[in-house]
Amino acid sequence: MKKLIFSASICLLSLAVSAQTTPTTQPDQQWYLRDKTPTTAGIDVERTYRELLNNRKPTPVIVAVIDGGIDTTHEDLRRVLWINPKEVAGNGKDDDKNGYVDDVHGWNFIGGKDGRNINYETAEVTRLYSKLKPKYDGKAGVALDRSAFKGAEQKEFDLYQKTKAEVEKNQKQYKAQYEGIQQFAGQFTDAVTGLKGTLNVTKLDTTTLAMVADTAKSMSVKRPAMGILNMLRQQNVGDADNMVGEFAKYIDQLKARAEYHYNPDFATRDIVGDDPENTKDHDYGNADIMGPDANHGTHVAGIIGADRINNLGIRGIADAVQIMGVRAVPDGDERDKDVANAIRYAVDNGAQIINMSFGKDYSPQREAVEDAERYALTKGVLLVHAAGNDGKDIDTAANYPDPRFIDGMLIPNVITVGASAEPNTGDLIASFSNYGKKTVDVFAPGKDIYSTVPGSKYENNSGTSMASPVVAGVAAVLKSYFPKLTYADIKRIIVQSATPYTTKVRRPESEDTVDFSTLSQRGGIANLYDAVKMAMAMESGKGTGMKGK
Repeated sequence: MKKLIFSASICLLSLAVSAQTTPTTQPDQQWYLRDKTPTTAGIDVERTYRELLNNRKPTPVIVAVIDGGIDTTHEDLRRVLWINPKEVAGNGKDDDKNGYVDDVHGWNFIGGKDGRNINYETAEVTRLYSKLKPKYDGKAGVALDRSAFKGAEQKEFDLYQKTKAEVEKNQKQYKAQYEGIQQFAGQFTDAVTGLKGTLNVTKLDTTTLAMVADTAKSMSVKRPAMGILNMLRQQNVGDADNMVGEFAKYIDQLKARAEYHYNPDFATRDIVGDDPENTKDHDYGNADIMGPDANHGTHVAGIIGADRINNLGIRGIADAVQIMGVRAVPDGDERDKDVANAIRYAVDNGAQIINMSFGKDYSPQREAVEDAERYALTKGVLLVHAAGNDGKDIDTAANYPDPRFIDGMLIPNVITVGASAEPNTGDLIASFSNYGKKTVDVFAPGKDIYSTVPGSKYENNSGTSMASPVVAGVAAVLKSYFPKLTYADIKRIIVQSATPYTTKVRRPESEDTVDFSTLSQRGGIANLYDAVKMAMAMESGKGTGMKGK
């Protein structure tokens, strides 16, 4: 599930909100690509191409993006999309005999053969609750007692009680938040509209608002100007209309949580037409890798490999990448069956790196996902997974796909990525990021990341969902310029070449101060320049080439 990053604390009287949102910036402000400095923990992308890779020729690398969809028409992505060389577009035939008809750019495991697509889905906890309810729900309002069950059924009864409480709590909570923020957003919008009319302007940016707040004589003008200005400054948003737009997106997210994710009566899998319990089934879906909402996947794809030579929009990290779209992540929790099939599809069709910017708290078909990860391991494919946005220690807290097999062994071809922030914004770690000294391999920029969104547009988003494709992009550069590197080489290089920090930071979702080095295995932030230097040293037989690291 795409976790909420926007966490609002509302004070209606002062028009003040404390939140984390997606400020608007300019294409040349891709801070995460910049050179590493004391105030910017960038990954040295342009410097790497300029100083280390200038005279080298890359080999194209296929990177699969398992996500909610990719805008295949985007100006910055069209040229870098993977094209299935053996498939003829639109002829209704499985030309390459891989089991998927017209899979020109990838495949969609959350769509039906009739062309319909899933947009919203329930959370996994809601599906578990709905599955257990018929067996363990009391009749005529009389609750069943745990003592009525034995052995495995008692454990199942406990799970039912837990999931029921979680679903009911979340549905109530998100409904209240939805109604509250909707009311506040309406008041904010009215204040913006009213002030525009009073001032006879079409735009309220921070410069205009600061001048009005400073010079206005009337408190009926001064007060709303100051309130709106404070809001924009807190959120690092430059224009009031952009803030209105952010509220609209956040309201949609809360509505989805209340009405779909945690609603036991909501069901949409019939669109696909498969048996969701049958993990051996792979004959379902359609070729529409865009789907009804391609915002998240398009953003992820752009970070990895947006066209670097077309002088439009942004530059991706990798310059010789082919992006394969595999749609398996709805607005809600992805199903284990779809994730497993998505991994297998990507591997079977040539992906060497797979980005997985998704996660959830429950995994009832975990074995199917792990079997797919083992399959990817046998084919030498690297899986890059977002650590999650709950601000929790995933050494102990549940987060799936788990970086460990069920037996506890770390999965060797998975690299788990936490989100870092730009140091001059106040902290080195993103406040929402999951962490773990044993299970998170490395951090990468994941806050205020500017990338592609549908309609050939661009915007900032935050999350470990953005940090993961940064690392996938680094991995793609290494594989394309040093094709002999194995998945194990690439993972080791990325982790060992990460810039270590001993900076004191606030532990996510707490007031505790800890050493940044304690939050991941490496205690560092991925860096392309140092990774390429290490790969060059390995190529020349000079060891790691990373003195002092």
